[in-house]
Amino acid sequence: MTPAPAPLRVAILSFAHVHAASYVALLRDRPDIELLTADPDAATAPAGELRGAAFAAEHGAAYVDTYAEALAWRPDAVVVCSENSRHRDVVLAAAATGAHVLCEKPLATRVEDAEEMVAACAAAGVRLMTAYPVRFSPEFGTLRGLVASGALGTVLGGTGTNNGKVPAGRAWFTDPELAGGGALADHVVHLADLLDALLGEEPVAVRAVSNRVLYGGDPQVRAETGALVSITYAGGAEVVVDCSWSVPDGAPTWGGLTLQVVGTGGTVEIDPFAAHVGGLVAQGTRQAWLGFGENLDALMLEHFLGCVRTGETPGPDGQVGLRTLRVVAAAQRSAAEGGAVVRLGA
Repeated sequence: MTPAPAPLRVAILSFAHVHAASYVALLRDRPDIELLTADPDAATAPAGELRGAAFAAEHGAAYVDTYAEALAWRPDAVVVCSENSRHRDVVLAAAATGAHVLCEKPLATRVEDAEEMVAACAAAGVRLMTAYPVRFSPEFGTLRGLVASGALGTVLGGTGTNNGKVPAGRAWFTDPELAGGGALADHVVHLADLLDALLGEEPVAVRAVSNRVLYGGDPQVRAETGALVSITYAGGAEVVVDCSWSVPDGAPTWGGLTLQVVGTGGTVEIDPFAAHVGGLVAQGTRQAWLGFGENLDALMLEHFLGCVRTGETPGPDGQVGLRTLRVVAAAQRSAAEGGAVVRLGA
């Protein structure tokens, strides 16, 4: 009988990102995982946000006070959930210890930082994966298969939407310095990743407009809350992305993502978060939403951990994270220039 492999040591570095709670819940009780967490930047979070040791205790996770202590534990892999502007330093430190890295999106707030992160992980011989869970949805897998088989013919373009609530409980999401932008930075990257996988082509031009019509009077929301981004790919496909923090606070779910692809052979639209049972609760005064689709965080983590064990390259890797960040940077430049077309690589 073949003995079970030794448990992987996994460290979750920071609880800043809202997905940190999901990752802790998915990894905490697995017999093949030893989990350790650290969140030293909790000291800089606003009063009232559950972070640090209190967060770890509430979620039943082992905790140390510093990243240095977590990395001295010699984890096989780390999951980086810090504020976007802090990804670079945490990833470089993890790579220096030989830990494989799953980093939240966007990979960084500056293209130069992402380039340094990709180079550092390559030099250290560790895998770098960007956390794009929608890539693992069965709906996207079906769409990708249709495109790869030629069933849709030549892809001409499409329309993507990623609209959600203004982030709550983590004030840094609406701070341009820590987040690298607002709804544009937060939401365009998911669709840019799907298109990267679907088309297998480099984006060559981006045009964008953005505004703060929504939450414009809220002093805590200092970034753009809505944007429209047009991306042109090397093969000629043109995709328009609608991204915003436009879902009402009282909505039963955070929001959603859709992608419609138009080809010479047909049109297909996917809605990965649509599977649910809905209704009214609390004597008909509150909406209910019970999703029953796949847990995309779980599928993504399983892929990453599998690659850590086998040595395979995970996808989406750091290069994908870099390419999608370049789309965001070009869109931000375009919006700042009044919707001018920005050529990538120019």
